[in-house]
Amino acid sequence: MKRLMSLWSQLAEESASRCCTSATADINTVRRRSEHEGLSFLTITLPEYGKAIQKWLDHGQVEINPSFTTGRRGLPRFLGGFLSRVFDQNTGALLDEPCIDSIIALRQLTLVFGKIYLPCSRAREKKAILGFLKCEQDVRQFDAEISAKDFADFKRVSNLLFRSLFTRMDSDIYYGEVLPKHGPGAVADKLTSNGKYRLKSWTRRLDEVFPSYEYLIPNLRFVEELDQVSILEPGAEQPVKVVSVPKTLKTPRIIAIEPTCMQYTQQAIYRSFLVNFDRDELLKKLIGFDDQVPNQDLARQGSIDGLTATLDLSDASDRVSNQLVRAMLSDWPSLNRAVDAARSRRADVPGHGVIRLAKFASMGSALCFPIEAMVFTTLIFLGIERALNVTMTRDLLSKFSDSVRIFGDDLIVPEEFVRTTVDTLQHFGAVVGVDKSFWTGKFRESCGAEFFNGHDVSLVRVRQALPHTVADATEVIATVELRNLLFMRGYWKTASWLDKLLTGILRYFPAVAPTSSVLGRINSLGYQFETLDSSLHSPLVRGYVVKAKPPSDELVGAGALLKCLLKLGEDQESWSSHTPDIPLYQLPGTTLERGSTPWLHTKANDEQHLERSGRPKRVSIKLGRHRPF
Repeated sequence: MKRLMSLWSQLAEESASRCCTSATADINTVRRRSEHEGLSFLTITLPEYGKAIQKWLDHGQVEINPSFTTGRRGLPRFLGGFLSRVFDQNTGALLDEPCIDSIIALRQLTLVFGKIYLPCSRAREKKAILGFLKCEQDVRQFDAEISAKDFADFKRVSNLLFRSLFTRMDSDIYYGEVLPKHGPGAVADKLTSNGKYRLKSWTRRLDEVFPSYEYLIPNLRFVEELDQVSILEPGAEQPVKVVSVPKTLKTPRIIAIEPTCMQYTQQAIYRSFLVNFDRDELLKKLIGFDDQVPNQDLARQGSIDGLTATLDLSDASDRVSNQLVRAMLSDWPSLNRAVDAARSRRADVPGHGVIRLAKFASMGSALCFPIEAMVFTTLIFLGIERALNVTMTRDLLSKFSDSVRIFGDDLIVPEEFVRTTVDTLQHFGAVVGVDKSFWTGKFRESCGAEFFNGHDVSLVRVRQALPHTVADATEVIATVELRNLLFMRGYWKTASWLDKLLTGILRYFPAVAPTSSVLGRINSLGYQFETLDSSLHSPLVRGYVVKAKPPSDELVGAGALLKCLLKLGEDQESWSSHTPDIPLYQLPGTTLERGSTPWLHTKANDEQHLERSGRPKRVSIKLGRHRPF
């Protein structure tokens, strides 16, 4: 904590210098309260104060905050030098021309430790689990109270948005033209990365849509392998495993680890979704999955003209009712059956046993993100429709493509319809996070970027504790990234302080280009080098690079062939349209012709992927000579 306190002091002094004020009293306050309250002051109390300041910017007025004393003129004494350059000292009202550097300083100094990855206390973990169960109760209550008309309206607007997408996906499912995928992450049945290709359990529900003889073996020559596969009836299916993972010191993130068979088929549906989604020009303007920039651009523009609002949803995925999803997909029977079959119906909750789920899925399901995005998009346009008191049409939808944007639970909507939109979202079970939703003032936030009146006031966050030795590889990597981000944000003195810290830990900490793999420092003079490669004559520098070796995980036989063919199919999905006159191999969802040559270029030939696979168990850093660019 002493090192974090020293880092905060450096940031405060440099921020005060940039804003022509003093931070001496603020540093003394933080030091005194940190000694008394511990790490929670830096990671919980300060971030709560920062969130309050964001709302003051949105409302245009300072409000009473019980965590810090107020001076005689109405502004809190803590960080008062910065606050007085943003708000009027007598009235607390937002100044006509507030100091942008002071706004950045206020956010940087209060929120810098808000998302540091540290384990929560047992009491906070238990509270988060109870919150997960409370969401379940809320979803069940919504299912009981929502009217038939609401379901009908939701389905009508959803069909208007996604009819073409769902029709194409339904066709893919019906004709078996989907390609499954195993990922490197953990699964509820604890299979290794390569062990997933020796999957020995399938469910009856999946077998009706994704037959095991098409998805668990390379081709019918290996049909005897299916004798070892157990087909589980609905009552015997393995539940998802609910776990907590570090998020902030205040609360962990609750996710659900899916069984292998569910994750495998969820990826098949998700792949079909992405391919067909990319063909719909309107949907690409409304929903994002891999590019946050459009959301950030709309947030910046909204901070200038006030025409758009940014909304954030609390526990977004855990509050999406499965009944809404079933209504959304009800007109496409093959797709509906596939999504339902790939959905886990029960969850194993620590301390509470196995419960039946009313939500569609928690974080951890491959379909969670796209499904929640489609549900929220539908609800936004249903809210707009109710505000306009007209029946929504496809032409009317397109008129809002420049002012509506959804990226997961980050929503952007027209300001004039924000009240109705919020009411509609909450009526259908969502909870709008008041602390992170903005529409009244000049502050907007979306997808990790924050803006005030068009100015980027985003901050740099500390993600890991500061390292002590070179063996603290994760902390070293995070601190190098922190140092470079601060340098690029103009905090040069703080970056210099971190340089001294890192130089005392790393024997070599050279200047490098931002594109280099070497753990080094970015500066305005470019990279340095010590020698030239004897073969390529390119510059080399001595420094540390990250090493993360996949664990040993040997795969042979039918599983190895299945993995190679799935990777081949992943790279050559367009082959599914080839005429299967003389098939060589039958992959799930595609047919390859004898004599096809792209096998030589597939990722399936990556070295050692049948011997080592999965996420590395540990990360290390290794000293050597490498390119500084």
